Amino acid sequence: MNYSISTIVCVFNEERTIGNIVRALVESSNVDEVIVINDGSSDGTSKELKHFEQILKLEIVEFSENRGKGYAMAEGIQRAKGNIIVFIDSDLVNFNIKHVDQLVQPLLGGNADMVIGQPTINMVFHDKLNPLKPLSGERAVFRKDILPLVHRMRESRFGVETLINLYYKTQKKRIEYANLWGLVHPLKMQKHSVDKSVIEYWKATNQIMKTAIVNYSLIIILTRNIFLRSLDKIYHVF
Repeated sequence: MNYSISTIVCVFNEERTIGNIVRALVESSNVDEVIVINDGSSDGTSKELKHFEQILKLEIVEFSENRGKGYAMAEGIQRAKGNIIVFIDSDLVNFNIKHVDQLVQPLLGGNADMVIGQPTINMVFHDKLNPLKPLSGERAVFRKDILPLVHRMRESRFGVETLINLYYKTQKKRIEYANLWGLVHPLKMQKHSVDKSVIEYWKATNQIMKTAIVNYSLIIILTRNIFLRSLDKIYHVF
């Protein structure tokens, strides 16, 4: 089966990095479609994007106000035409097309249903012990698998990765992780003042917790599945 690849970049006030990311994506022959959702940016992001607006495989969607990462991702999914969707954060440094290839290959090889990428340069924890790894925004999925989740994603804001992870686990999908060598995802402390960084981390934590609470049914299903697998292992031991 032939696959086409749609990349979705959700951006909010990232005028310094968005141009390099979009340029790498639109120049790649492996990427069939690039969708950029400008989520109500108030800096020079819109001006940067205008440099690319004549490129045919690029679609730029402008929100007049910030609606949150989950809403922006959901909008991108609904607009995407590719069989495979790759999500790329808008504040990455050293991004190039090889990172998209790393995310997509396990899907094409039939080894995974979702691939989550981990930028390596600023990796705080050892790869195997990193509790933040599942929250990475760099990921590749099949559009058909994530499409049923779109309506829930719209209200999840920064809890969107938590929601996607819960959903995929309850659906017993195969999740694989990939180290994206050379890629930098700046910490909030590197982008903002200490006070603003603390506020942003607090907002993100609250949104993640809210998403988990609102989608408690997924947690119940996941807990049940884990319990049943444990019983099955005990049964086979005896």
